[in-house]
Amino acid sequence: MDEQKWLAERFEENRSHLRAVAYRMLGSLSEAEDAVQEAWLRLSRTDTSDVQNLGGWLTTVVARVCLDVLRSRKSRREEALDPQVSEPVAKREGARDPEQEALLADSVGLALLVVLDRLSPAERLAFVLHDLFAVSFDEIASITGRTAAGARQLASRARRRVQGKPSVPEADLVNHRRVVDAFLAALRAGDVEGLVAVLDPEVVIHVDKHSAASGKDAEVRGARNWAKQAVTYARGAKFAQTALVDGEVGVILAPRGKLFRALEVKIVHGKIARIDVVGDPTRLRELELAVLEA
Repeated sequence: MDEQKWLAERFEENRSHLRAVAYRMLGSLSEAEDAVQEAWLRLSRTDTSDVQNLGGWLTTVVARVCLDVLRSRKSRREEALDPQVSEPVAKREGARDPEQEALLADSVGLALLVVLDRLSPAERLAFVLHDLFAVSFDEIASITGRTAAGARQLASRARRRVQGKPSVPEADLVNHRRVVDAFLAALRAGDVEGLVAVLDPEVVIHVDKHSAASGKDAEVRGARNWAKQAVTYARGAKFAQTALVDGEVGVILAPRGKLFRALEVKIVHGKIARIDVVGDPTRLRELELAVLEA
């Protein structure tokens, strides 16, 4: 068989795995596909006669490409102005297939993508490769230019950020998660009575000026009063997921895995007593976010 054809077939066998690695590294389907294509270009130009594990070799190549992209992205973010950061996701980042990317983000976990986006490039690489794809620390060390012990520390720091530290006892965390899950389910279904059932009758909903339609801070009081308005948000709720927000169960709104809004939820006696909707980019960056395990 022609060597180039053989390489192409082996590459196609690994494509889905490589894209999965790249997407979790970058959180962007278009960038992930570009990284996979770059891996093919490098493969086609490289003598791989001594490569015993082609899949591992390709994973390393994709990881190096992604690390370069993450470092470049971090530099651009540091130079960006706040107004640019707060622009809607759909305007600032194109996607080759928005629907496919939305489905992919949901399958990976919106909260995980948001938290991964807050890690340093090296931490994200170490966590994704080791914790999600079981790549050894020796291999990660060769990519990041650190020792195996250094790579292990990177993954450990990232894992602590991803898991977070709840500020409430485990029993309360489980109960609060149940309440917020029920809230989201009712919101997605446009179920007014379902919303009323999980809200305190005197619930207070505070919306900051970045989230309010009026452009000014807004406040709504009363479960039924707000629930009737809230069903208009059912469509956007498909981009929402429960997460740990400043140590307590809350909600993040993250189209294609990019944080857009956060809901800080206060639960008293098994009912939601207050919701603060946060859209201010500065405040969003200050929030401590973590993933809630399924």
